[in-house]
Amino acid sequence: MGTFCRHFGICGGCAHQDLAPPAYRSLKRDMVVRALARQGFADAIVEEIVEVAPATRRRAVFKVEKHDGAVGIGFHAARSHAIVDMRECHVLTPALTALVAGLRELMAALLREGEGAELRVSETDSGFDIAIRWKRTDNPATNALIARRAGPLKLARVTANGRTLVELAAPTIRFGKTVVKLPPDAFLQPTRQGEAALQARVLAATKGAKRIADLFAGLGTFALPLAEFARVHAVERDGAMLDALAAAARTTQGLKPVTTEKRDLFKEPLIAAELERFDAVVLDPPRAGALAQARALAQSTVGRVAYVSCDPASFARDARILADGGYRMGPVVPVDQFLWSSHIELMAAFARK
Repeated sequence: MGTFCRHFGICGGCAHQDLAPPAYRSLKRDMVVRALARQGFADAIVEEIVEVAPATRRRAVFKVEKHDGAVGIGFHAARSHAIVDMRECHVLTPALTALVAGLRELMAALLREGEGAELRVSETDSGFDIAIRWKRTDNPATNALIARRAGPLKLARVTANGRTLVELAAPTIRFGKTVVKLPPDAFLQPTRQGEAALQARVLAATKGAKRIADLFAGLGTFALPLAEFARVHAVERDGAMLDALAAAARTTQGLKPVTTEKRDLFKEPLIAAELERFDAVVLDPPRAGALAQARALAQSTVGRVAYVSCDPASFARDARILADGGYRMGPVVPVDQFLWSSHIELMAAFARK
């Protein structure tokens, strides 16, 4: 996969950059195989991993500190809270990597000696969206300085502790034919390539369904492309992301009806009676998985489930519940969106036997 990053072995971001490609692919696939085997799926079909190219990750969380007048910005060192001052990265997009130098200068002007911050940065279709987290309140001088630097750095929006400081353009992202305006610090799939691979497989798994529930819907990564073909009910506990999804659906022509529901599916999953009106369900939960919702699905008559996961262990646990409830699991597809790390994304379709 090319030469090592100069920070490899120190930075905690990459753990496996030194492996030859065949060994690396085997390692990533085996993460899924082992997790499934522990839940009794020793015979599961696990496909070869869908590889995502280097230099394609579009979002990052940078740690920043100022000491002796100099600013360090980057990721934590392995097994440490020390910051590795980033001078290159083989995972991030070229534009996001290039932005780091400008952010270093900006934060040098903003931070006081000994002060730190966290920058959550997403590369959107209209520029970079930055959410700052730090222990300070807004002041006019800070806002003015950020405003002066925003244009040259191609910053669409800068928020701090949830408050908008500067917005030169609404940060947007496209899902299918729909353009979504992102709320601050919104979740995006790490890469466009990985996102497209997952969307294609979710669309294939739900093909022909007329009524689909998209659970843990987020901004509509799956709900909005699905709405080009089916009625979709999107459920999400984050109200800002759900409002962005709903607004995008309302302003896009050619979609089937999209309804939304704010609901914490960890505490209040859709029960079997509520699920009866859907032909298919899409699940894309956080790392903790969808334990309560999987139990409810196992008691339902929903014909198909498309499950996207970023954690093999919680996926395998929930897959066991679905299988015990009468679903047959199709081939599992690992998607390597977390390049050179110890994480892997995956997707599988389930159908009633």
